Amino acid sequence: MKNILKVLAILVIATNIAIAQEDPSTNSQKWTSARPDGHAPISVMGDHTHHKGEWMFGYKFMNMNMEGLQHGQDNIKSSEVFNSYMVAPKKMTMQMHMLGVMYAPTDKLTLMVMTSVLDKEMDASTKMGMNFTTNSSGFSDLKISGLYQLLNKNRQQVHAQLGVTIPTGNIEVKDVTAMSNKMQVILPYPMQLGSGTLDGLIAINYLAQSDYLSFGTQLKSTLRFGENDRDYRFGNNYTLNSWMAYKAASWLSMSARVEGSITDEISGNDSSLNPMMIPAANTKNSGAKSITTGVGINTYIPTGSFKNLRFGLEYAFPVYQDMNGIQLEKEETLTLGLQYSFH
Repeated sequence: MKNILKVLAILVIATNIAIAQEDPSTNSQKWTSARPDGHAPISVMGDHTHHKGEWMFGYKFMNMNMEGLQHGQDNIKSSEVFNSYMVAPKKMTMQMHMLGVMYAPTDKLTLMVMTSVLDKEMDASTKMGMNFTTNSSGFSDLKISGLYQLLNKNRQQVHAQLGVTIPTGNIEVKDVTAMSNKMQVILPYPMQLGSGTLDGLIAINYLAQSDYLSFGTQLKSTLRFGENDRDYRFGNNYTLNSWMAYKAASWLSMSARVEGSITDEISGNDSSLNPMMIPAANTKNSGAKSITTGVGINTYIPTGSFKNLRFGLEYAFPVYQDMNGIQLEKEETLTLGLQYSFH
């Protein structure tokens, strides 16, 4: 986490120097989203606001892969897992289709609604050498929030985000496993589609621009309340995201991003899950600290029939992971999306 703060400080200093070196007459200008780097890398949400009366519709696709096992910061083999569990996970993929709508009733306030469809697949093997795959798919939780602009001058903007996550995702997904005698059973926590709880979202964003560079940082938390109908609660999540982008042309920018994340352990437990069957069914094997980096591109059409149409792509990968207990190791994540805004 100290390394993230160092990188953040360097990015802030570099951007402010770039702004300061420009013509002083530009210091009265406001931060603007009407440029290719006016939005964050496509994987970041809640990063920008809109003008009064403006709508934005967006679609994002994310593919995340996990493979190999990790205990704390150390890689381990399936044979070590079998010392305590009957089943060892081998790999997992998660695909997410996200649909979002933003609308600004005023220049200060932007409203945002996002829904998503998840498709998860986990490969596992038993102590007896049997391999099997489980799947879950469907709608995840619905997110509703408001973004309020606190400051916009000298090509810098600060805005806050406050919202809720409504538990529309299924937390009782079942499938057949190698140990279930052809009967469908409740799948472990990572394979469920929602949280089952009403969660709070809170974030603060800082954005800055020069003629060719832009910088952003976002401090965000997801806070879980109560317990769901299966008698558990996912852990709170705290994320610090920072990025810098270079505007290569009026329609193209390239970005680099670093993200630090802390996720708390699951509290409570689902009594239908046997915590000795597979690590993913044991709440002690949940929560982590991680640092992820990403590189991406954003394209933006500034004029013509498709004005304000955007396409973004980002490839991200972890550089540090410290797991609570035994968990699958995260690998690469690919995110791409389209965004279109209009009055």
